[in-house]
Amino acid sequence: MNPYSLLRPLLFSVDPEIAHDLSLKALMAAKNAAGLIYPKVPDKPVTVMGLTFKNPVGLAAGLDKNGDCLDGLAALGFGFLEIGTVTPRPQAGNPKPRLFRLPEHEAIINRMGFNNKGIDYLLEQVKRSAYSGVLGINIGKNADTPIENALDDYLICFRKAYSVASYVTMNISSPNTKNLRQLQQGDELKKLVSSMKEEQLKLQTQYGRYVPLVLKIAPDLTPEEVRDIADLLMQFNIDGVIATNTTISRDKITGHSLATEVGGLSGTPVKEMATEVVRLLAAELNGSLPIIAAGGVMNAVDAREKIKAGASLVQIYTGLIYKGASLISEIVNEM
Repeated sequence: MNPYSLLRPLLFSVDPEIAHDLSLKALMAAKNAAGLIYPKVPDKPVTVMGLTFKNPVGLAAGLDKNGDCLDGLAALGFGFLEIGTVTPRPQAGNPKPRLFRLPEHEAIINRMGFNNKGIDYLLEQVKRSAYSGVLGINIGKNADTPIENALDDYLICFRKAYSVASYVTMNISSPNTKNLRQLQQGDELKKLVSSMKEEQLKLQTQYGRYVPLVLKIAPDLTPEEVRDIADLLMQFNIDGVIATNTTISRDKITGHSLATEVGGLSGTPVKEMATEVVRLLAAELNGSLPIIAAGGVMNAVDAREKIKAGASLVQIYTGLIYKGASLISEIVNEM
């Protein structure tokens, strides 16, 4: 029996954000026993962006925003971990309640708003951890930073994260920070990626190591917008793209009592949209840079669909909430 099937009813009986905090604390406390509780995840190494991943299944950003639980999460058998989204300064995020479960749809709506303790705190947690696998650090802008100054925040986080990250993700696709998604458009995106690429090459010289730079995009883009983004990624030699973040669409949950809640929708309802973005990107990129697929990976079949569509790696988050850590071994064993 999946041990999580016994625990989930208890977790789902309390407020989602409280359950989230309790789960992380329990995972840290039981990190040494995680390998005994859950099936061992086999090594299936894959090399992407010049990095060797223990297996192709990673943790998506958002679960461990501050890097508090790296050792506990590593014990579950992930092939890589992505922490954040982190901002230059600590911030509380949006008012509560801001996290909602939709069990009928295997979905979550969140409007957390990049609640985190800031990049300096995250770096301290990374340095204290024993984790030695591939580590992605997902960076964003503070809510009170004007959108025209967003680049400054990304540069601050990039410079600080560079020394400890395996790769760095620019999150410009969360729907929960005002105007953030406009950074995915035209001239604003061009300014961001060109400046970040220029900074990457300076940091490579400074540190004597190359840290890949990845862009995370939304599932709500039009095919034309996806193609434009792909062209810019190739033009500026960005190292990878994560497809996708959460969706603002409510088409798959029409009529649900929580459908009017503002925020990003994740889980099963975003699966098809996210896979289509992967497919569009793959056709446009033609192998020039790798795609990391996220969004609606709830079982091994979903993961295989993402790989077939053109992804090199997959990430899970909502699937972990609904299925537990055995989902990692299930996917890896079937890949």
